[in-house]
Amino acid sequence: MTPAELAEVVLSAAHAVFTERGLDRSALPERTAVERPRNPEHGDYASTLALQLSKKVGVPPRELATALAEQLGRAPGVKSVEIAGPGFLNIRLDAAAAGQLARAIVEAGEAYGGSDRLAGQRINLEFVSANPTGPVHIGGVRWAAVGDALSRLLRATGAEVGTEYYFNDAGSQIDRFARSLLAAARGEPAPEDGYAGAYISEIAAQVQARRPDVATLDDSAAQEVFRVEGVQLMFDEIKSSLRDFGVEFDTYFNEKDLHDRGELDHALDRLRQQGNTFEADGATWLRTTHFGDDKDRVLRKSNGEWTYFAADCAYYLDKRERGFERVVIMLGADHHGYIGRMKAMSACFGDDPAVNLEILIGQLVNLVRDGAPVRMSKRAGTVVTLEDLVEAIGVDASRYALARYSSDSPIDLDVELWTKAGNDNPVYYVQYVAARTANVSRNAAELGLTRGDADAFRPELLDHEKENELLKALAEFPAVVAAAAELREPHRVARYLESTAGAYHRFYDSCRVAPRGDEEITDLHRARLWLNDATRTVIANGLRLLGVSAPERM
Repeated sequence: MTPAELAEVVLSAAHAVFTERGLDRSALPERTAVERPRNPEHGDYASTLALQLSKKVGVPPRELATALAEQLGRAPGVKSVEIAGPGFLNIRLDAAAAGQLARAIVEAGEAYGGSDRLAGQRINLEFVSANPTGPVHIGGVRWAAVGDALSRLLRATGAEVGTEYYFNDAGSQIDRFARSLLAAARGEPAPEDGYAGAYISEIAAQVQARRPDVATLDDSAAQEVFRVEGVQLMFDEIKSSLRDFGVEFDTYFNEKDLHDRGELDHALDRLRQQGNTFEADGATWLRTTHFGDDKDRVLRKSNGEWTYFAADCAYYLDKRERGFERVVIMLGADHHGYIGRMKAMSACFGDDPAVNLEILIGQLVNLVRDGAPVRMSKRAGTVVTLEDLVEAIGVDASRYALARYSSDSPIDLDVELWTKAGNDNPVYYVQYVAARTANVSRNAAELGLTRGDADAFRPELLDHEKENELLKALAEFPAVVAAAAELREPHRVARYLESTAGAYHRFYDSCRVAPRGDEEITDLHRARLWLNDATRTVIANGLRLLGVSAPERM
């Protein structure tokens, strides 16, 4: 029995109690939840439903809890119900009900852990969006890992998700990039406000190979060639690096398209219709202070040029007009000041910022070795890049490590730790369970042990303390996935996997799956093989949500 199924049993018992007592059934919630108590001695699961309902129906919580306990005690699969404190219900399942979960997980396969919790939501999720002026740095890599994991979680819980990379191919930073390429091609030092690093010379050389005629052009024409060709080459490299990292986007959106299609004018018209623009000093402004911003923002300068903020407005409106009811944007630590103006901009369009716009801020990442920062990338010049990180610890370890911590916390990734083949390395610890469960299944098959017919499965035999502990851990997976999606916290999945890996190791040490020597294969061996394979399913499903492999051998 899963926690969700038990919660339905609890709610059904409440309906029966309310009917018997003539209480107002409209006070009952559509759904409830059960939780694992911190102290295992308090039972398998706990419910606070009696406490939640007592005031609504005018029945003392302990009296209501007593009636619920009596009703629940008659439900199939419930071994006992105890009342604690003012009205907590501590519930114990019988071994058969608890053990049935192993079969349910194996039969569900990749679907186990998913739900329809966010069904009906259309979410646009933008992450990374690094400027095409250099390789993806380690901060952007964090968003690649977390953003991709979050998209998987949202989809697993029923949301319709469009992932998006905003390609900043317009503006002054692109002009500086083009001037830097031109200088490199001519053997000149980078402009004072330009970009340095070996990658600039590499791209400049590639542009020259593509366009040999660039050497004959005047400065303006040559710079334009380097801008167009260089940006495309840089962006191709960024996409290739992300693809190798396991991250693909549904949409790559070009900022330049906003300008070319007149979307900035369209956004300005919409904002004017809402009555939230004004003219001052020859410029066009958005009155964001009416919606909590610290100052009003310029949309169009007095010389007629658009601001970056105007492009942000147009891009947000474009997403909303594509049918996304919620726009989620992941930004780096240096963008914290954007939250107020972006929320105010959403309100200026007539949207509810609490519903339609969500901004997540990620903190800094450092790569360290022996307690000291890893030397800067020779190629990028000033930063540690995606390629540097992958070269140092690998794709799986990189993705797991970056998704393992809350995004609002800075992290130091220790190269020695994340490359160690030992239990101190969290990704190794979890992946080892994936490999061990696969190995147990292979060894069992060699001995002639199979799970057998599902109808012959005897879950009541899984009554060992360590079997029960593992079953309860496996049962929590759907709730963890749902919480990770709703709270935008993929690290919950990683921490859950490590906890469940520990429960499996304890089970493995105490409960032998395969028979020894000439020992006869019994129903207990088969039941434990179901539990072993259920663990493999959950570990593999959890790792897949993080974009990490579940190896069959290590």
